[in-house]
Amino acid sequence: MTDTDNPGVAAGRAPDLSASEPAVHRLAATVERLRKQIQQAQATADGRALIEMAKGILIERLSCGPAHAAHQLDALAGQAGITPVELAADLVDQAAQDHVSATVAQFLLRTSTLGEPSPAVRLRTVESAVLAAGDTQRVAESVFEHALTPLGATAVAIWSADTDGSLSLVGFAGIDPHEAERWRHVPPGVATPARQALIDRRTVWVADLQRSGLPSIGDRNGGRAAIPAGAGGKLLGVLEVCWPQPLEPQSPRVQRQLEALAELCAHPLEADLAGLVRRPDQPETTDLIRLADGLFDPALVLSPHLDDNGSLADFRIHHLNTCFIDPAGRPRGLVLGALLLEAYPMSAVEGRLFERAEHVFATGETYRADRVTLTEMVDQIPLTVSAALSIIRHGDALLMIWRVEDETARLATLLQHAQRLGRVGGFEENETSGEITWSSQLFALYGLGSTADPIPLARLPHHTHHDDTDAVETFLRTLLHYHRPASTTFRLIRPDGGVRHVRIVAEPVLDAAGQLLAIRGAYQDISAQHWTEVALAATRDRLVDTEQHAAEQSQLARQLQQAIMPAEQPAIEAFGLSIAVRYQPAEQDHLVGGDWYDALVLPTKEILISVGDIAGHGIKAATGMVVLRNALRGLAATGAGPGQMLTWLNVVAHHLTENILATAVVGLYDPHTRVLRWARAGHPPPVLVRASRATSLPEIKGMILGAVAEATYDEAELQLQPDDTLLLYTDGLIERRDRLLDDCVQHLLTTSAAFSGSLVNRLDDLLHSSDADTDDDTCVVGIQVGPGQAAPGT
Repeated sequence: MTDTDNPGVAAGRAPDLSASEPAVHRLAATVERLRKQIQQAQATADGRALIEMAKGILIERLSCGPAHAAHQLDALAGQAGITPVELAADLVDQAAQDHVSATVAQFLLRTSTLGEPSPAVRLRTVESAVLAAGDTQRVAESVFEHALTPLGATAVAIWSADTDGSLSLVGFAGIDPHEAERWRHVPPGVATPARQALIDRRTVWVADLQRSGLPSIGDRNGGRAAIPAGAGGKLLGVLEVCWPQPLEPQSPRVQRQLEALAELCAHPLEADLAGLVRRPDQPETTDLIRLADGLFDPALVLSPHLDDNGSLADFRIHHLNTCFIDPAGRPRGLVLGALLLEAYPMSAVEGRLFERAEHVFATGETYRADRVTLTEMVDQIPLTVSAALSIIRHGDALLMIWRVEDETARLATLLQHAQRLGRVGGFEENETSGEITWSSQLFALYGLGSTADPIPLARLPHHTHHDDTDAVETFLRTLLHYHRPASTTFRLIRPDGGVRHVRIVAEPVLDAAGQLLAIRGAYQDISAQHWTEVALAATRDRLVDTEQHAAEQSQLARQLQQAIMPAEQPAIEAFGLSIAVRYQPAEQDHLVGGDWYDALVLPTKEILISVGDIAGHGIKAATGMVVLRNALRGLAATGAGPGQMLTWLNVVAHHLTENILATAVVGLYDPHTRVLRWARAGHPPPVLVRASRATSLPEIKGMILGAVAEATYDEAELQLQPDDTLLLYTDGLIERRDRLLDDCVQHLLTTSAAFSGSLVNRLDDLLHSSDADTDDDTCVVGIQVGPGQAAPGT
């Protein structure tokens, strides 16, 4: 049919599909019906093996024929309200009573639908496939299809553990064949989830393979689970399951199901190894016994001893080689044929001997240690020995070799290490035969190869620095002529021209007649000690110079401080105002600080009062104090207020000095009005004592001098009254290391308020009652307004 046969199409109109819609619906319904039939057929095929096994159980128990057993199975399933496949799984579980049955018993066995078998059916279906499969590849495909796909897994791999510690991929599903070929063999030592599961002997859960950094087969995105597969206490391989997304923590039900699947996978792995694994009484173990008998160290051949459940419980001592000596001194007959834990019960605790043997048997990894502690009970007394230990697995048997550490060899090893650490080399010269014996350290000291001829003592002066020749000859004369022990220190010249500082100690070996038989002694390389002593001497010289320089600097700073800032200054009486000063320098010269004060009557008849504190100690602080104090005097002559003077003084500290940091309080007192204008730069505010009550003046804005290039300082005014006393001080008067600053200020206020007396006595009392412990300079300035003072001219 052409387009011309359809007028609607020829005219450009859309075809009418309404007539074809019923056909589409019928086609979709047919596809859905066929899909359900396929699912039903698959479910029936999956359960056919289970139903046949269940029919066999009914034939045995009911003594009936196959037809009657099939009818009975359908009737029982109908009465129980479950499918025949689920009933068959129940019957197989009850008859088997194995690990899979115990796992299935914990699942929800009533969750099956027409197209989704229950976990019990899935596990039994996998079991039947495992028993029928001829290789692990078919097992992997069956496990993936029947049990893992319903859990959301997208791939599975079955690894076989080889005796050399490597892994072999023996089955996979959901993985590209080319990818599987690249992972066919994993060498020993490659850290993969499967290898980690074998080492830890437990299931390894990896939430996100890419973030874990572990390499493995398949897509690196998503989670992994690696479950060891073993039988009879021996790990045969690993079942690795892959999920496409990060793996959330799995429920105990899923974990038990995966463990049951791993146990099923162990059966084909064990069958694959059947040609390599033999019982201890087979010819292969005979070869292992022959190998043990050829060793010069004690060796035991151990065979696994399984409990009723098929799990490893102990090892039986199958053979003892001819060099075997029991540490407890027992006859060989009491040890041969006994269980390891019965013959050596301490092996379960001390040295972890049994645990190591169990690990080697499970994983096939060889264990070797140069020194382990072995303990055995002899008459209830623990006997402990150190030994080198080696354990290897061959088939189903272990070969355990130990070498008890010989005390003489151990002491010789310790002596060798001591000589190496102490840079000591020993020697012996036989005067009769002329034979010379050197230790390896002595060859290294002389700068000679290990095959070179030792140098006799008689030629020692030829290898000595010419300045030390006399000392070496005296040493040789005392030793060889007078036959007395001798020692000396000299510089050894090596063949390469290098010089080593050496100490030699030697003694003669005499016979009964006093004749010299041999010379024994030792060299010690003391070059490091010599140069250390030289460096220490130089350091001591530099330290003496530094201390002398520091003392001179401190003395200069102290002299400068005392010249500018005397400890006591005569009281000033001006315009009815009394001014007194006390200055107490630090007790230690190296702590000479930069505290300063000033009290000066200006040409304007105003009185300048100031205190300050330079950060730091020493000559820099003292010179900084002189700079700021003199600069403030010059600035006061300009007639500026306290805030402006501090602003200019900050410029001096920041730009015209070497970054001096300082605090200060500056005040100008007008005797006509009894008004004090004051400003502060990071310094504690003054204290006002009025009518037996002491208070700190309010803190006003002002940062420390020299911190920034430009800064402004607020001013405040205080109207003084007759008998008022104002105290300006530095922090050395109040600060304690174990007390907050506010508490220190409060102590000063309490002390000031409690005193009554003259201004000079008040200042002396403040210094006497101070409990400051910072070893800093202390400066305090007091001003007191006279009683009934009147302004001049009134």
